[in-house]
Amino acid sequence: MEGVVTLVGQGLYMAFAAVVGLGIARVLHRDNTLGCLIAGVLAGMLLPVLNYDTGLRAENLHQLVFFVILPVLIFGSAWKIDPDVLLRWLGPVLLLATVGVLICALITAVLVYYGIHHPTGFPWVAAFLTAAILSATDPVSVVARLRRSGSANEELLTLVEGESLFNDAVAIVLFSFVLGIASHSVMEGSVATGEALTGIGGFTAYLGTVFFGGLAVGTICGLLTAIVILFLGSAGAALMVLVLAAFGSFYLAEHVVGVSGILSVMICAIVARACLREQQDTYLAHAAPTWEWLGLFFNALIFVIMGLVITFQMFTDQWLAIIVAIVAAIGARGLAVFMLAPLARFVGPPIPQSWRLVLSWGGLRGVIAVALVLSLPTELPYWWTVQSMVFGVVLFSLLVQGTTSTRLIRKLGI
Repeated sequence: MEGVVTLVGQGLYMAFAAVVGLGIARVLHRDNTLGCLIAGVLAGMLLPVLNYDTGLRAENLHQLVFFVILPVLIFGSAWKIDPDVLLRWLGPVLLLATVGVLICALITAVLVYYGIHHPTGFPWVAAFLTAAILSATDPVSVVARLRRSGSANEELLTLVEGESLFNDAVAIVLFSFVLGIASHSVMEGSVATGEALTGIGGFTAYLGTVFFGGLAVGTICGLLTAIVILFLGSAGAALMVLVLAAFGSFYLAEHVVGVSGILSVMICAIVARACLREQQDTYLAHAAPTWEWLGLFFNALIFVIMGLVITFQMFTDQWLAIIVAIVAAIGARGLAVFMLAPLARFVGPPIPQSWRLVLSWGGLRGVIAVALVLSLPTELPYWWTVQSMVFGVVLFSLLVQGTTSTRLIRKLGI
C-alpha cells in the first residue's frame, strides 16, 4: 500500500509541474512545451530542497514511454486527421515518411559520426541511433500557427500532420531496430565497431515484417473498435472503447504478434474514424476534446520529465556535439524534403515550392524525439552523449524554429 501511495504522490508531483508549465507558457506567450520544460527544470531544482524522489529511473522510463505515453500521443494525432484528405495525399505522405526518413537518417548519421569523429566513444551504431531519434518530426507549433491564422489550407495541414504522423511511426520502428543492434553490440562486447549490423537484407526484412504486420493488426483493431462502438451505442462507452483501443492495439501488436505497435495504434485510429464518420456528431461528439486534453497532458508530462533530467553540464561538456547534431538534423531534413518533393507528382498531387519550405523548417523535433531518447538504456556507453545532442536539437527547435515559423508562414503568404 505504501508503494502505491508513493507512486501516486510522484505522479501528482509531475502532473502539478505540468499544470505550472502551462501557466508559465501562457504568461510568457510561448509554446506549452517550452513552459513545461521550464517547469520541469524548476521542479528538479526543488527536489533537493523538498528531499523528494520522483521515482524516475532509466529502467522504468522505457516502459512508461512505450506503453503509456506513445500510444496516446500517436492515437490522438491520427484521430485528428481527416481520412478523405489523407487518402488524397497518401502517396506524397508515404514517400516522405518512408524514403524521406531513411534518407534523412542516413545523412544525419554520416554528418554526426564524422562531425564527432570519435570511433571508440561514438561508433557508427551510436550515430544511427541518434539519426533514428532525430528523424521523428513534430510540427505541432507550426500547425497551431496555421490553424490560428484562420485561413490555413486544409490540404497543407493534412500533408504536414500526415507526413509527421507516418514519419514518427517509421522513425520509431527504425529506432527500435537500431536500439536492438546497439544493445546486442554491448552484450557481445562490440560497442566500438557495431558488428551486430545485419546488413541491408536483414533490415529490409525486419522493416517489411513490422511495417506490414503493424498495418494488418491496426486495420483489424480499427474495424473491431468501430463495430463495438456501434454495438454499444453510447457516447461514454465510445470514449472508453477508443482509449482501450489505443493501449490494446499497441499491446496486441507489440507483445502478442511481434510487429510494430506504433503503426498498429496509428492505423487503428485512422480506420476507426473512417468507419465512424457518420457518428461524429453522436457517439463521437466528445472524442476530439478527449484526445486533445490527453495529448496536451502527455505532451506536457514528457517535457516536464525532460526538464527534470536535463543538466547544465550537458551543454558545457557536449556543446560541440550538440552543434553538430543541430546542423545535421536541419540539413538532412531539408535535403530529404527537397530531393523527394519533385517526385510527389508521380504518386499524388504536386507539392508547391512554398510548402516544401514549411515541411523543411517546420519539421521540428519535439515530443517523440524526447520520448525516444528518454527511453535509452544507460547500459549504452554513449547514451548521455546521444541524450545531450537530442535535447540540444529539441531546444533549438523550440527556441529558434518554433518562434520563426510564424514569420516564415507570413512571408510565404500561406
